[in-house]
Amino acid sequence: MCLPVLLAGTGGAAEQAEDRVDHLAAIQARGTVRVCIWPGYYSISYRNPRSGTLEGIDIDMAHALADDLGVTVAFVDGSFAELVAAMTSDLCDIAMHGVGVREDRAQSMAFSEPYLTSGIYAVVDRHTEGFDQWADIDAPGHVVVVQKGTYMEPEMRSRLKQAELMVVDQFREREEAVISGRADVFMTDYPYGRRMVDLTDWARLLKPSEPVAPTDYAYAVPLGDPAWLARINAFVRTVKADGRLRAAATRHGLLPILAD
Repeated sequence: MCLPVLLAGTGGAAEQAEDRVDHLAAIQARGTVRVCIWPGYYSISYRNPRSGTLEGIDIDMAHALADDLGVTVAFVDGSFAELVAAMTSDLCDIAMHGVGVREDRAQSMAFSEPYLTSGIYAVVDRHTEGFDQWADIDAPGHVVVVQKGTYMEPEMRSRLKQAELMVVDQFREREEAVISGRADVFMTDYPYGRRMVDLTDWARLLKPSEPVAPTDYAYAVPLGDPAWLARINAFVRTVKADGRLRAAATRHGLLPILAD
């Protein structure tokens, strides 16, 4: 049973520190595990616009986690920009939407063992000239767009020396900027790059010759509850060992980035 919930409200880490939550006890008491997702994440936690149903590796894993806990799952719509608020305001018990493990995020959340690893890819209009290889991106006059709150933002900010960086709030603004000509290329990861190639007739994926900023993806939980983190780590190890994670990765086209 899936119970849709809308992300709302904000809070701070200090507030969370004063009011620790025993998540395992709370989940069992309510009979539901609250799972934060980003419903625009193709192959990860994607709400299919035609059917309205959620699909992706983390949707499968959320159901598997709920089954293992003996409860139902309630999906909480959010985004990467809202991730810290979700983790510090008791809006959900766990974030399962391909969360990149980053040092700055570790101040507001704890991470499970990784289950996917992806580097950065670039999406360009296949009709645009001058983008034959990765090295062509960082050139004078080029505009590179990233989404606020993703790990691509700080990475590209430090890497770009000649191109201009554009930061947008919403994920669709990246492709809109490229389509409109306001930007030349947008940075993404393997799952979203696949989405663009699979679902559009204009996108072309640029892959670097060597991985750029390979980043582990993990499940995020609120700080201060080691028993809950240990339970999630046990879950990750179990689905790796029994083949459920590999089967889900294969089903959603993510086998190339499956973590060991």
